[in-house]
Amino acid sequence: MPLRNGAWKWLAVAGMMMAILSGCEPVKMGVLNPKGPVAQKQYDLIIWSVVLMSVILIVVFVLFVVILVRFRASKLSKDYEPPDVEGNTFLEIVWTAIPVLIVVALAVPTVTSTFDLEKSPSPNKKPITIEATSAQWKWIFKYPEQGIETVNYLKIPANVPVRFKLSSHDAMNSFWIPELGGQEYTMADMPMFLWLEADKPGKFIGRGNNFSGRDFAKMEFTVEAKKQSDFDSWVDHVKKTAPKQSEKEYKALLKPGTVDLKTYSSYPKSAEVKEPNHGGMEHGGMDMDHSKMKHEDMEGMEDMPGMDHDKN
Repeated sequence: MPLRNGAWKWLAVAGMMMAILSGCEPVKMGVLNPKGPVAQKQYDLIIWSVVLMSVILIVVFVLFVVILVRFRASKLSKDYEPPDVEGNTFLEIVWTAIPVLIVVALAVPTVTSTFDLEKSPSPNKKPITIEATSAQWKWIFKYPEQGIETVNYLKIPANVPVRFKLSSHDAMNSFWIPELGGQEYTMADMPMFLWLEADKPGKFIGRGNNFSGRDFAKMEFTVEAKKQSDFDSWVDHVKKTAPKQSEKEYKALLKPGTVDLKTYSSYPKSAEVKEPNHGGMEHGGMDMDHSKMKHEDMEGMEDMPGMDHDKN
């Protein structure tokens, strides 16, 4: 049946769009535009997973069409009954082994990459440590080795592994620079760690990736990777020209609200990210050493309703 005029128009438009798009270069952004060894390893894992699952999908679709064509309804009598066939051991082994092989093919590189990402991406290079603290609704970056602090922007040396020490002043958040690597949570009194590295100078966008209230969408920060010499010059410039941060200024910075970019040549000792107390069993950053609980507190708990006490 000939196509209607409207159908021909839509086909013509689709053909023109395909011709136009075929000449465009692919636009790569975020995790699909890796700019460091950590991001590259995660990108390779994503591509491997997509390719493997695409192969599986194609095989399933082909088998689906073959079965539809081969075993479609035929002109058999209504009282026809197919012969009773016993199970096929070979086929049962095949369709059991295939899912196992698929899981192994996905699990092995995933587990290997996960453990690799817990280590420095360049073990032969001296890393730099940066403390990143999320607060409502801003990011505070401290450089312990350099003694400086920035707010809502970050500068790192290129080709140098960066060990981020992550924490939160209040609400839980997530630290993420898509082009440099995956995200990691920030939590109060429970420092987390993340390795990232930029393989060459460039500018990137980082963001908070965990909903944390009113101005969550404004928790973006700029990241600039600079040559080591340029990074050192920037640090020297900050030390000479930026103001020192007082205790009062730091406490004001932690209050909920948004602020512009800020730079400090020093910060108070109270601003440092504290390591958790390992004296007792930790759970979610809390010290669960019950041996320190006073006897009178235990006696008070015995009088709480709903408590089942074994006096024996």
